[in-house]
Amino acid sequence: MVAIDSVGEVTPQHLHFAQALPLRSGAQLRDYTLAYETYGTLNADRSNAVLVCHALNASHHVAGTYAGQPKSEGWWDNLVGPGKPLDTNRFFVIGVNNPGSCFGSTGPMQTNPDTGKIYGADFPVVTVEDWVDVQARLLDALDIGQLAAVLGGSLGGMQALSWSLRYPERLRHCIAVATAPNLSAQNIAFNEVARRAIVTDPEFHGGHFYAHGTLPRRGLRVARMIGHITYLSDDAMEAKFGRERQPGASGFSTQDIEFQIESYLRHQGDKFSEYFDANTYLLITRALDYFDPAREFGGDLTAAFAAARCKFQLVSFTTDWRFAPARSREIVKALVDHKRDVSYAEIDAPHGHDAFLLDDPRYHGVLRACFDNIAQEFAEPSAGPPWATKRPNPWTSAGERPPGGQERSDVGVP
Repeated sequence: MVAIDSVGEVTPQHLHFAQALPLRSGAQLRDYTLAYETYGTLNADRSNAVLVCHALNASHHVAGTYAGQPKSEGWWDNLVGPGKPLDTNRFFVIGVNNPGSCFGSTGPMQTNPDTGKIYGADFPVVTVEDWVDVQARLLDALDIGQLAAVLGGSLGGMQALSWSLRYPERLRHCIAVATAPNLSAQNIAFNEVARRAIVTDPEFHGGHFYAHGTLPRRGLRVARMIGHITYLSDDAMEAKFGRERQPGASGFSTQDIEFQIESYLRHQGDKFSEYFDANTYLLITRALDYFDPAREFGGDLTAAFAAARCKFQLVSFTTDWRFAPARSREIVKALVDHKRDVSYAEIDAPHGHDAFLLDDPRYHGVLRACFDNIAQEFAEPSAGPPWATKRPNPWTSAGERPPGGQERSDVGVP
């Protein structure tokens, strides 16, 4: 049974783009498709849209459930829905799957139009900036000139930050949760170890494992186990597992599962290896590594945020050691240096990095208050700042069709 505060059953939508997407690498992605979902209703002046950006192993399925699929709730279903902090009675929410993923948008599992074969390792390297550019194209096709907000956690938070820099006039609020202005050397190291686990799996075949009829499950299992350890705090792992032994553990074995934490990690690894694509894992972790908006400004983060015009809400969690609060404070300082409108909440939560996905009432209270304030902006019309104007839609001017030849009514927008 669907909860009364759920958006209910949802259906993914797909939009095809024929116009090539130039990438930061110098390559391009042509003839690609984006998977996305929408929740709520777009208001008359199209001012209540919120874009939700996903993290490493998530997708466009942010909220709701799929018909006939029990336990198919979206990955942020506790946050998005009627009466929830991101209230779909007031906001039109868009979840989009980034290119390079394995959940419906064009990625390594799809066919390369240039060769007629599965992309595999030939899929071009993508960056956070590339994803933001393609998300902007989706909004053009949906005839949404400006967003009320862009929201994301972790890697999604990096995308939200990039939105404020690449398209400063197209969003009024940036909400970045449990994120950072770039990865530390330690974080890059964790990603590299996970990638080595995958590429050294004998079934990887240089990334063209589909052509060999194999899957590098062993490498994916280890990669997921490494990642999962970094998402949890020491306190959370101690409280949940401690040093408890598995019932019936034989003892004095170097290979059998002895401790409950071992069983948990192997279970997580096994699940992950059955649904996630190995090349996608390599691509997304590399996109994490590359994100560094200050790099083009000699490492000066304050200079990097000079272009930002929107209001900001940042949230961090005290026990998140992978994206520590100090990294969010770096962003806050850069914004304050430019006298930008920024709010910051540091939540004393025990869950580690995963806290941004959980039900902490203080965290949800912060986001609820933030979205309450945003809702007032379109509930009480005002001229607003001079930069907060609706952007013309390049795809619908002069009678042209959006990319892929679809009219706006074909892509599911009210």
